[in-house]
Amino acid sequence: MTTLHQSVSSIHPDKIMFGGSAYKSSPVMVMAGSLHARYEKGTLRYISSGKTELIRMIYSALRDRNWVTIHPTISDEKIEKTENSFRITLRCNYSSGEINFIANYTIEGNQENAIVFTMEGEALSDFEKNRIGFCVLHPVEGNEGKNCVVEHTDGSSVQSFFPEEISPNQVFRDIKSMKWMCDGLNCTLTFDGDVFETEDQRNWTDTSFKTYSTPLSIPYPVKIEKGTRIFQKITLTVAGSHSGKSEHDEKIIIKLFPEETLRLPSIGICQSSRSNPLNSSEIKLLRALKFDHFRVDLHLFENNWIEKAEQADRESTDLGFPVEFALFVDDNAMAQVTKFIKWHSEKKPLGSTIILYHKSQPSTPDLLARTIIPTLREADPDIDLVTGTNANFAQLNRNRPGDTGNDYICYSIHPQEHASDNTTLVENLKAQEYSVITARRIAEKKGIMITPVTLQRRFNASNTLYELTWSGTGVPPQVDSRVMSLFGACWTVGSLKYLCTSGADSITYYETVGERGIIQGDYPSRWPSEFPAPEGMIFPVYHVFKFLLGNKDLGVVKSISSKPLITECLALTDGRKARVMLVNFSDSAQPVSIDCCSGLFRIRPLCRSNFADAASNHRWTGKQQEKVIRSHDIFTLEPYSVNFIEGWLRH
Repeated sequence: MTTLHQSVSSIHPDKIMFGGSAYKSSPVMVMAGSLHARYEKGTLRYISSGKTELIRMIYSALRDRNWVTIHPTISDEKIEKTENSFRITLRCNYSSGEINFIANYTIEGNQENAIVFTMEGEALSDFEKNRIGFCVLHPVEGNEGKNCVVEHTDGSSVQSFFPEEISPNQVFRDIKSMKWMCDGLNCTLTFDGDVFETEDQRNWTDTSFKTYSTPLSIPYPVKIEKGTRIFQKITLTVAGSHSGKSEHDEKIIIKLFPEETLRLPSIGICQSSRSNPLNSSEIKLLRALKFDHFRVDLHLFENNWIEKAEQADRESTDLGFPVEFALFVDDNAMAQVTKFIKWHSEKKPLGSTIILYHKSQPSTPDLLARTIIPTLREADPDIDLVTGTNANFAQLNRNRPGDTGNDYICYSIHPQEHASDNTTLVENLKAQEYSVITARRIAEKKGIMITPVTLQRRFNASNTLYELTWSGTGVPPQVDSRVMSLFGACWTVGSLKYLCTSGADSITYYETVGERGIIQGDYPSRWPSEFPAPEGMIFPVYHVFKFLLGNKDLGVVKSISSKPLITECLALTDGRKARVMLVNFSDSAQPVSIDCCSGLFRIRPLCRSNFADAASNHRWTGKQQEKVIRSHDIFTLEPYSVNFIEGWLRH
């Protein structure tokens, strides 16, 4: 057994599977009449009647003056439940920096299909906040385009609707109560203790509409004085009920639609934020993947950008990946771009894509683009020019570009703007598709680039619009150990599925090497306690890209999972061959069948039992665990597994 294999074998799988903590919560199922929900760590998830999801989540949040969510310490948790009712009490202490806030919560559900969530809190110190209070997440599916009657705080009512296209602004304002129909059920939410409003969280690629307090029209941050008491209450009532077979008892069905096939987008990777340049062994591993482009960020307003550009040019040449230059300018943009053009003309780097950003503007200003683009086009008529935002889709949606002569518009994606647990990360995958659909309407005939997609947030767009050099002593906030885990690989497959099948033209993921990369590279982890990757480790996501980019000649097939929060897939075909990555997001084995394959197909799992083998060998294929499955068979997916399938389409 090699030293690397031994090192990887010693990694605690749950520690990296759950973002640096070996803690995995145990949800409790509760009933309120015909309503059922999942209680977990102070929150209610998936409030449903039969198979109809009514509310995705009710929870309370405290966010500081920089919109950072303060996670509480939970104590005195008591859960009482009967066949059709429940009562839960708990105490939460929110403590971080100057913030010291304590709250007692009571959650009650009764047999009349009603749920009441109450908060009684007190500030134990003076601090500034942007938000304290309840949030309700409404699932997009089943609500988009549907009517909703909103009662305002003055007693008046208005009939509105949940939007289909992603709304850049608040959907509903000044809410006292809201009523809507969902699959024949009359749903009512009533709010006490503050004024609420609703936003479209698909702007941050969350798959929900969120009703929250306090309205953003009220200036923030707000000073909370020691001794301040805060009371809020949310009441949900549902008239009518559904019954039906529990989904828990059903097998998962994956259906492919080979008649709906798209071209595989350009798939790229970012230059590493590690200070050491790529060495020859790292180049060899990465070059084998044949990425379509290599994103490099250049801050042209800083003096050292040429040094970084030179390193990027060398790495691009060695990798054989064309460069995608992301240029950041300030108000001296023309002089900075002119200097870049001179360097570019002399070096002639591999590639012809330039993204133009302004360092302090949420999205590329039209005036800047119209000034700079002709100069770039004159220097290189074949260049692809891109404008948009380095931040979330929200910044693009709220600052929609005009016609500036650009070829593409762009935005970035990460799943942790509001929450960081695995369940939420999986829930939010579908919103990546929604963002591309709305972006397509904004772009009209221009292309759509998603650059980059990362597991963790690169910067707080409330404070800055580009990534600053980390100067702290601990682990940078951009680092998430799940990128080296099986869960991280599963999430990436889900992201690829939704972005590829929605028609994105170009997608850029992660970094080449290091704690934000797809391999650790030839340097050990700088933070081994939090990111325990040994030198040379191959992250599971490497094998995802190896499989995908090894089938570039195939098109992307539309697919549907009967339980997308548990299992998803990315399918490829040329009309005859079927190449599928099928993932299990859950911690339990799942029975699955695939509709549309014929005869026999081969399946190779990447799972806990062979994690160390794959993590210590870039040539890993999984052949030792290969199984042959008949097309009509139900087969089992291992927990947190990526399953590589090769077969033939049914005709």
